[in-house]
Amino acid sequence: MQNKEFKERLEELFEKHRSLTERKNEPLDEYNGLFARYRYPVLTDAHIPVFWKYDLNPETNPLLLQRFGINSVFNAGAVELGGKVLLIARVEGYDRKSFFAVAESSDGINGFRFWERPVVMPPAHPEETNVYDMRLTKHEDGWIYGLFCAERKDPSAHPGDTSSALAACGIARTRDLREWDRLPDLKTVSAQQRNVVLHPEYVEGKYALYTRPQDAFIEAGSGGGIGWALTDSMESAGITDEKIVDARVYHTIKEAKNGQGPPPLKTEKGWLHLAHGVRMCAAGLRYVLYLFMTGLEDPSEVIHRPGGYFLAPDGDERVGDVSNVVFSNGWVQMPGGKVLIYYGSSDTRTHVAETTVDRLVDYTLNTEEDRLTSAGNVEIIDHLISRNMPFMKR
Repeated sequence: MQNKEFKERLEELFEKHRSLTERKNEPLDEYNGLFARYRYPVLTDAHIPVFWKYDLNPETNPLLLQRFGINSVFNAGAVELGGKVLLIARVEGYDRKSFFAVAESSDGINGFRFWERPVVMPPAHPEETNVYDMRLTKHEDGWIYGLFCAERKDPSAHPGDTSSALAACGIARTRDLREWDRLPDLKTVSAQQRNVVLHPEYVEGKYALYTRPQDAFIEAGSGGGIGWALTDSMESAGITDEKIVDARVYHTIKEAKNGQGPPPLKTEKGWLHLAHGVRMCAAGLRYVLYLFMTGLEDPSEVIHRPGGYFLAPDGDERVGDVSNVVFSNGWVQMPGGKVLIYYGSSDTRTHVAETTVDRLVDYTLNTEEDRLTSAGNVEIIDHLISRNMPFMKR
């Protein structure tokens, strides 16, 4: 490739990236009263800076070949900092390893751009292979904590088994998302911990954690659902007792697995939680998002549990590396009560949905709990129809 062609191709790459990051997003024309989806994902593999993927030196890369491939950008933790919305995304390379990178937007919907370099996260274990799905918590102790899955090969796997893995809760803290202190992994009696989230406030003078105990890397086994545990310190975090606060239930959206999403939002009515539920279907595992609320005095006590899912994969969101999946580990409450929910679809890209605290609280308080039977569902609908009859005659 001649220098002129090299320069033109390179300019095309940069222009395509600039056009993508400056594209105006727009809400979709659909209405359920709960949230508004947006037309375009806020982060994709195409949002990755050109200079992360290409060697820009014509002498060492005269054919302008891509040197490092990015497969997907998804499952982003979120925080508001300095008037900006920052997402710490799971970025997966062609080689299947994930790493963290921070993208910034002035309004949380448009113009997300990655910072110049990805996050440098030293391993806490010599065999640590993969890190992903970070939840960010602004804690009242003044630190921003990032809790994530730290994965390594299962040393007890039989010879020839190259897929069995162990999942631990990795812990790091920061003030600005640029400089990170890696702390020791969470010590736990559970065999696996993949979805651990730090509560934003002290509880009984201790750090409170939402956990998900599992017997195996994929299957929950005897793991009962979303757990609750306290630890004296995050610098040497350890738990010996987990109380299940939101259990898995037969023939529901969370019969196979469930896990806390982002840290809960504090409202006048209680702590508002976004979680993911997993069930089996003919196409495999199906992931959806649901809400519940815990008490202000006791964040481990569920006080409202609306039935069914809040958000499920729709349209193109169903298609990707792991199809039929939505997963959220980040949301941000903006001034005026607006809430931006960031969710990955099918382990491929990152979307945003816009709602408000008032709508989320209304939905959580006034949606019927799952009655767990078909007959129970008919009762709910029949009661709603009866209440609506006077209004139908207008």
